[in-house]
Amino acid sequence: MLRGVVFSARQAVLVQVCGESGVGLAAEFARAAHRYWLRVFPRVCREVGGWWARAEAIPSPGLRRCALENLRNERLNLDGAAAFAAFAPTVRRSTVVRAQVAFQAAYDYVDSLAEQDNPDPVRNGDRLHRALVAALDPALGGIDYYTHHRDTDDGGYLNSLVDSCRLAVGALPSFASVAAPARRAATRIVAYQSLNQNESGGGHLGLERWARANDPGGDLRWWEVAASAGSSLGVFVLIAVAAEQGVCAGEAAAIERAYFPWVGSLHTLLDSLVDRHEDATEGRGSLVDYYGSPHGAATCMAHLAVESLTQAASLPHGRRHVLVLAGMASHYLSASEASLPDALLATRSVLAAIGGLAAPAMLVMGARRMAGGSPRPPARLGSRPAPAGGLETVKANSYS
Repeated sequence: MLRGVVFSARQAVLVQVCGESGVGLAAEFARAAHRYWLRVFPRVCREVGGWWARAEAIPSPGLRRCALENLRNERLNLDGAAAFAAFAPTVRRSTVVRAQVAFQAAYDYVDSLAEQDNPDPVRNGDRLHRALVAALDPALGGIDYYTHHRDTDDGGYLNSLVDSCRLAVGALPSFASVAAPARRAATRIVAYQSLNQNESGGGHLGLERWARANDPGGDLRWWEVAASAGSSLGVFVLIAVAAEQGVCAGEAAAIERAYFPWVGSLHTLLDSLVDRHEDATEGRGSLVDYYGSPHGAATCMAHLAVESLTQAASLPHGRRHVLVLAGMASHYLSASEASLPDALLATRSVLAAIGGLAAPAMLVMGARRMAGGSPRPPARLGSRPAPAGGLETVKANSYS
């Protein structure tokens, strides 16, 4: 029954987007993937190489180790952050990649710091994650992000990430039109990540209160609203869109409504699905657990997938958003954890919703996972040690 409903909804979206069974989208995916690997990925490598050199110069051993481990272990995050850059105008593609890599590197870094033991994890997480709002707002200067953290001497590393993103987005012609929704998205990330740090002191009660108070509508459960707040996908899409001339505030608002809550919620919940066993091992709760059963999770996540597909398709340049959605979902569904018994039903239901759109992305992601991430950023020649700043991989901060 569920499969039939999902199939019918998906087919309706495919007709809306490309007027056929998905062949047109598959061809466009191939073209976008070609642009990504030849035009975007080498730029990502250069940016990561520059930040690696910058991280090696951090005075504090603990902060240096954290920064380097994130650049190494979360490399797929950095590759995926630049996915939408494949659609950016060629002349501004490097600027888009610089902003997106710097933002995601900052996100991964402060998130790791916030997870360390701290007597006041909420205030510490809030202060550290404010770097993400500052990265999109030139007016927010002079913030000490380490106010509540025990280790502080990063040699200017975090400020360099913030300044790199800030300078890059400021150079994009339509950033003024997308700035407000981009900053709101970053502010939601701050709320999600800071409140999510206090699980041991009271579960997700603070996060639940925030989600109920900030429900954007759509009859979502509170944990689905909360999940959407943790996703940085909307930020990356808005940065890439800002590279185009003449983007209006109405288009930016439509993108915000599609990504918060729908696409962002699916994004973070898929991340939660594949991290479920790791979270349990480390004593953290999983948002997916609130569904109560594998069947409940499968049913609701299939609905999120169909609605995300519908919302993405309805946007200007809808095919681009649909392709990024398919790539994001494939990143998670190609992971081995997605085939574990308690995740398999949800995996199959989301795949049924995304359908043939995910097939080429699944093939690419499977190959990328087999190749693995490089233990050290490969591009050092020509990289910049001071402020340096895919299509098929986007993580909720793990992209959460």
